[in-house]
Amino acid sequence: MAKEMGFPIELIRTLGALPSYYLHYYYLTDEVLAGQRDGKTRAREVIDIEEQLLEMYRDPALTEKPKLLERRGGAFYSEAAAQLIASLNDGAGDVQVVDIRNSGALPDLPDAAVVEIPARIDRDGAHPLPLAPLAPELRGLVEQVKAYEQLTIEAARSGDQATALRALMANPLVAQWAIAEPLLEALLEANVGYLPRFFPQAAAR
Repeated sequence: MAKEMGFPIELIRTLGALPSYYLHYYYLTDEVLAGQRDGKTRAREVIDIEEQLLEMYRDPALTEKPKLLERRGGAFYSEAAAQLIASLNDGAGDVQVVDIRNSGALPDLPDAAVVEIPARIDRDGAHPLPLAPLAPELRGLVEQVKAYEQLTIEAARSGDQATALRALMANPLVAQWAIAEPLLEALLEANVGYLPRFFPQAAAR
């Protein structure tokens, strides 16, 4: 399983848990960056794949799933979505992993935090199941990322650049002031048209 997930077996044994695929960015940062420097970023790769897929979907004669779709990621999402819809409809009461409001399920995090955890699914929706407190080595990363998310939301709602800068400082993949400040400037400059709260004068034109 370690090989399939792309993590060293020693890392999994040390954590005593199976990390999500996206934790590559935090636990194997240098390796991920090295791979991106040698090739495309994952975002660029996904954009290229989607452009090719959309072109394929224009063909009315296409009757089979394109092999290229396997490189897009998200395998089995359709099955998970169908199961969730079925349980919401028939009130099965089964347990599924969903993104949901914490509501005390993880005692280390605010109630309003969005978490991906097991929940019981019925006609009334998803009901998070209580979990044990996170181990210290896991809690630190989770709380830091949640702080980044919370500050990012506050910055998006207010258009306050100082809050946006604090968000980047809280992100464990940024953290350093020398990186955060020019990164924020570059992000804002590249997205002027999408951030009216940060640029009210541009939005008024």
